[in-house]
Amino acid sequence: MVIGDQNQPGTFHQIDWQRAVALRRMAIAKTNAPKYLLAPEVSALLWYLDDLRQLAYFSTLWNTGARPNEALALSRDSFELSEIQPFVNLRTLKQRSRGKGRPRKDEKVFRTVPLYDASYVRLMRQVFASFPSAKSDPIWPESHDTVSRWLSRALERAAADNVALSLSAVTPKTFRHSFAVHLLYNHISERELQEFMGHTRAESTQVYTRIFTLDASTRQSITFSFDGYTAAQALRLDTDSSE
Repeated sequence: MVIGDQNQPGTFHQIDWQRAVALRRMAIAKTNAPKYLLAPEVSALLWYLDDLRQLAYFSTLWNTGARPNEALALSRDSFELSEIQPFVNLRTLKQRSRGKGRPRKDEKVFRTVPLYDASYVRLMRQVFASFPSAKSDPIWPESHDTVSRWLSRALERAAADNVALSLSAVTPKTFRHSFAVHLLYNHISERELQEFMGHTRAESTQVYTRIFTLDASTRQSITFSFDGYTAAQALRLDTDSSE
């Protein structure tokens, strides 16, 4: 099984599922890597959210990497769902480095995250059409405890259906971690990921990129040994042509 592109339901880029599961197991055991779900697991879990607004909330975490409280702060005005390049503007609500108070002049309060998945864009259009509200009103006025209960009920429905996720605990923040790893599987650069995640320090982003360092360390296809004679022949000057 492989993971990746969800724009065509049922099809995915060629990423080895078994290897991805093994890599996650190793990363969690050997490093302080955040616990994350892989794309098929997220898709299965979202399927058990049978309420449109609940589905849209957790799909937003998965498609944008928003922190749970950042997603709760989103309004219709936060989204641009154009055909050419849809995106969302997230207000970064976690700034440990500066602490409380007004942001510095050079500090980014908002960050723009492109919306890559066409199915998600259609979902948000459906939400806006089904639940009209003022453009500045929160899409989800619920509390963090309420959305956590939404997730708990979805996990219970999945378990009752004998669908087992490989993580022992899944929280709303798990979707943010899953977004980061999914982008790295799809070759987003570390710098781009840092911007999308709203990290002020590169070290915060590197907890995700470190996972793929482990993957490289286990690959058997990397070799540093080559036949010396063949190499010498390839590098030898063609004396006939030089005369």
